[in-house]
Amino acid sequence: MFRWLIGTIALSMMATGALAADPVEIHIGYLGHAGVKSTLSLVQQPADNDGIAGARLAIEDNNTTGKFLNQRFVLDEAKVKDSDDVAKVATGLAGRNDFIITDLSADALLKVADALHDRGTVLLNAGAIDDRLREQDCRANVIHIAPTRSMLADALSQYLVWKQWKRWLLVVGSHDQDKLYADALRRAATRFGAKIVQERTFEDTGGARRTDSGVTLIQRQMPVFTQQAPAYDVLVAADESEVFANYLPYRTWDPRPVAGSAGLVPTSWDATHDQWGAVQIQNRFVKLNMRRMTALDMQAWTAARMIGEATSRTNSGDPKKVIAFLKGKDFSIAAFKGTRLTLRDWNWQLRQPILLADGRMVVSVSPQEGFLHQVSELDTLGVDRPETKCKLQ
Repeated sequence: MFRWLIGTIALSMMATGALAADPVEIHIGYLGHAGVKSTLSLVQQPADNDGIAGARLAIEDNNTTGKFLNQRFVLDEAKVKDSDDVAKVATGLAGRNDFIITDLSADALLKVADALHDRGTVLLNAGAIDDRLREQDCRANVIHIAPTRSMLADALSQYLVWKQWKRWLLVVGSHDQDKLYADALRRAATRFGAKIVQERTFEDTGGARRTDSGVTLIQRQMPVFTQQAPAYDVLVAADESEVFANYLPYRTWDPRPVAGSAGLVPTSWDATHDQWGAVQIQNRFVKLNMRRMTALDMQAWTAARMIGEATSRTNSGDPKKVIAFLKGKDFSIAAFKGTRLTLRDWNWQLRQPILLADGRMVVSVSPQEGFLHQVSELDTLGVDRPETKCKLQ
């Protein structure tokens, strides 16, 4: 009994000593672009803290667990304008942070990745959906949390094919990113057995529709633009530039559903998502930010939580150990999507289900039932291992 008491006192003293020691600090950077992209809908305008708000919430979550492991997480934020030297800003941020969450364009992300290649800094891409960042332009020091265009297009295509809506009228915007989304949709149609019966291009003439057009002109324009199309089941819009797609629902010549950039939209997260415990994080986010959680918020949250998960599992703040665990076979992360998410080891893309939402409800979640894969059904979304062009370097 006496020996047991002595042992208990010794363990208690050791624990007290550990708690008294200064916590290990893990610094995570956040590098985003200044300003927000305007949308057609006034109620969908992004907030100034879009993305970063999700990372801040994740830091709180990391610190809740970290206090038991004597770890403390710190978020270091920076924003860049188009005129700024993004590589220079990133290098300064990397001096204080071994991990940097990014919300940058594809070109800017590549500049940062190459500038930090020899420093050992790991970038977690929360914003750029370009497939080329995971394929011909992939980098070994970039982990991708944001889904790719091909993942989004495949998720939508699976559902439309499952519904037997296999005949598509594809309407494409005139900007480069619209054309990239259209490429992904064409690929998805071929992959899952849909048929694009016709393609049309909506030219951006540069007019300010809220002031120059008005409801009356739009109501006349959209039916005319979509009339005399071959028989189709669904109109699929590729309009990442936010020029025309949101004007299509209820205005097409033929009474048909709209999907893609408007109507039924594939996304990594939606404010209406309420399954698998999502209400819990949705409510906490609203309480902290007085607004709903966006896809970018969730992608940044997931990125920061991945670092928190790796540091707690390794019980270490050593960047090399953390990175090795992240890229190892034992890593996974829970993100309120019904399954644990893992990384594709051929291009460091995070596998994840994709929500299909209409702005009021989550209509479905892909991958859909019946689309099978020999390794993971999540790999039916996006570029699979046999198709990849990525050579990590």
